[in-house]
Amino acid sequence: MSFRSILQDMKDVKYSFRSRSQRVVHDNLVVVDAMEQSCWANMPPELLREVLVRIEASECTWPPRRNVVACAGVCRSWRDAMKDIVKTPEISGKLTFPISVKQPGSRDTLIQCYIKRHRGSQTYYLFVSSSSASYDDGKCILAARKCRRPTCTDYIISLNPEYVSKGSSAYVGKLRSNFLGTKFTIYDAQPSNAGARIIRSRSTRLVGSKQVAPRAPAGNYPVARISYELNVLGARGPRKMQCVMDSIPASAIKPGGLAPTQTEFLINNVDSFPSIPFFRSKSIRVDNCQSDAAPNQQEGRLNLRNKAPRWHEQLQCWCLNFNGRVTVASVKNFQLVASLEDGSEHESVILQFGKVGKDVFTMDYHYPISAFQAFAICLSSFDTKIACE
Repeated sequence: MSFRSILQDMKDVKYSFRSRSQRVVHDNLVVVDAMEQSCWANMPPELLREVLVRIEASECTWPPRRNVVACAGVCRSWRDAMKDIVKTPEISGKLTFPISVKQPGSRDTLIQCYIKRHRGSQTYYLFVSSSSASYDDGKCILAARKCRRPTCTDYIISLNPEYVSKGSSAYVGKLRSNFLGTKFTIYDAQPSNAGARIIRSRSTRLVGSKQVAPRAPAGNYPVARISYELNVLGARGPRKMQCVMDSIPASAIKPGGLAPTQTEFLINNVDSFPSIPFFRSKSIRVDNCQSDAAPNQQEGRLNLRNKAPRWHEQLQCWCLNFNGRVTVASVKNFQLVASLEDGSEHESVILQFGKVGKDVFTMDYHYPISAFQAFAICLSSFDTKIACE
């Protein structure tokens, strides 16, 4: 039997489960998972691993890589095997499962993505590039919607591009700016490290005479702060920005350094996808005591700053070398590098962002930041800055 026929049979089984509700039997706290009854669940482990390894190796880019995700949804044994086979973006340089957007990027190369802006709906979509020549065939991995408030602006970030809301189970975090658009805070819906203080919210609210449990994550865990230098009317030249990554130690950029890596979304609802941890989330309330840390407590955190452009006499403009990834001049274009303790800059570009079309921008990021963090930083460049322009 060919791999193509195996994949087709596997998809038929998967979609048959979607067409009918899962049968969940509660008898002395025993839950029967319908997905365990798949005809593929009893394949010999050695054969199963050989099949899945070949599928993972052959489907390297999106959209073909959706077959790897489909394999993880067949049954529990397939999911466990796929979790072992599919490596994190840090090692493989590939974004496969939804949790990949919260994991640090590749150590070796920049992961190439692009952002599409929809002006009318004030939404932004992050895609993984399937090829460097086209911006129409990528995989959408994150979406953000701009929400204006009297004293600030929020960018709600979600895994679901069709329903971007903090009330959605696909909500992963947000970016919040001050009134002037000079200071931003990135909030994660769940802590990025196990050492954070977490309080699981089990509270309920009354609707009429019924109690309804909260459906969506309520966590606002600050993971990074972005600041733009005041520059009224551009009198001081190009924008200057700085990012303090509260959740990433400065040692992460050193050889052998480590950054926090989330392995799965926390549980939100036990009745939804009970056997697929890649899509789980949990309503949480997180202690924000670390957001107002004293300056001496911030030592050791990763600091990023934009790489200073150089003035080109012939072109009469400020220039940066984006290695062909940016083609349109814009005040929004930037490259971020690590700021070392002695005040110098690390040579490797960790994040670069720039314009290539009217509403299309490239976003390339590197270890130790994640796609979610890189996307949020780039969103800050879109925001209106009264005191910086």
